[in-house]
Amino acid sequence: MTSDDFKEIEKAFQQATAMSAAERSIFLEQLTLKNPAVAQKVRDLLAADSDGDTNLAAAIAGSIESTLDDIRKPWINRTIGAWTLKEKIGAGGMGAVFLAKRTTGEFAQNAAIKIMVTQLVDEGAEARFRVERQILANLSHPNIATLLDGGSTEEGLPYIVMEYVEGERIDAYCDARRLGLTERLRLFQETCNAVDFAHRNLVVHRDLKPSNILVTQTGTSKLLDFGIAKLLEPGSYELTIAQTHDGARAMTPDYASPEQVRGEPVSIATDVYSLGVLLFRLLTGQSPYGPSTSTSREIESAILENAPLRPSAALTSLTSSSPAASSEIGE
Repeated sequence: MTSDDFKEIEKAFQQATAMSAAERSIFLEQLTLKNPAVAQKVRDLLAADSDGDTNLAAAIAGSIESTLDDIRKPWINRTIGAWTLKEKIGAGGMGAVFLAKRTTGEFAQNAAIKIMVTQLVDEGAEARFRVERQILANLSHPNIATLLDGGSTEEGLPYIVMEYVEGERIDAYCDARRLGLTERLRLFQETCNAVDFAHRNLVVHRDLKPSNILVTQTGTSKLLDFGIAKLLEPGSYELTIAQTHDGARAMTPDYASPEQVRGEPVSIATDVYSLGVLLFRLLTGQSPYGPSTSTSREIESAILENAPLRPSAALTSLTSSSPAASSEIGE
C-alpha cells in the first residue's frame, strides 16, 4: 500500500459513513472494481466502526502501520549525514523514528532520528514537522530530550536528530520499582520543571502522557515529542501557522484537557490539566475518570461532564477492594 492508497482509504471511509446502507453497498461494489485492496480496508474500518471506538482505533492504527512498513524498509542501514539508521523504534502519523549510530567523528554515539517519511495526515504535516524542529532547537533543559542535528534527506524529507533516551515510561518505571510517594513526586517535579521551562519559552506541549516521559537508568526523567506542541505567540516562527486544520484535535483523550476535547484554543492551563491527570495516575494507578471510561467517547464525556475523583477517594476505593494493591505506593 502506498501513501496515496491510505489517503484514498480515509476519503472513502468518510464518504461511506455518511451513506445509507443501500448507497454504501453500491459505493463499495464500485470501489472494489477500481481498487480491491482499498475497498477491503474500508470494509474493515466500517466493521470496526460499528463495534465501537476501540476496534476502530485499532483498525486505523493497523492501516497506518501497514503504510509505514512499506515506506520505512529502504531506510534501514542508510546513512543520513553523520548517522546510519539501524532499526525502527517508533512510528506515528508524521513519520517514523529510527535508532541511529554516528558514523563519522572520533567517538561513538546513539541517537533517535525522526524522519517525515510521508504526508500521511494532511498537506500541513511537513510544515508542522519543521515547527517541531524549531521548537526543539530552542529548548535546552536537562529534563527535555536534546536536539542534536537536523536537515533534509536527498529526497527533501525533513528530519531531526535527537538524544536517544534509553528508559521506561514514567508510570511503568515507578510501578516496576514499587517507588514510594517521595520518589514518585520527585520524578513528577522534574517533569513539571521541564514543562515550566517550555512554557517560559512560549511553548505548550499539548500531549503530556506517560509514554512521552521516559525515566533513564540513572533515574532522570526526560520529556519527549513536541510534535503537536503549539507556540504561544503565532508568527514567532515562519511555519507556526501550520499546526492543525480547523476542527482537528491533536491530543491523547486520556490526558486531554476540556478545551482540547471541545476543540478550543489551548494555553499553559492545557498542560497543567494534563499534568494533574498524570499525577493522579502516578499516585493511584488509575484514571481520575473511573474504570468505566474505556472508549474515547466515554473519556471525552467524562472530562466535560463529570467531576474527577479525588486521589484519596480513589485510593480508599482501591484499598477496600484490594488491600494489597495500595501497598505499591509507600510512605
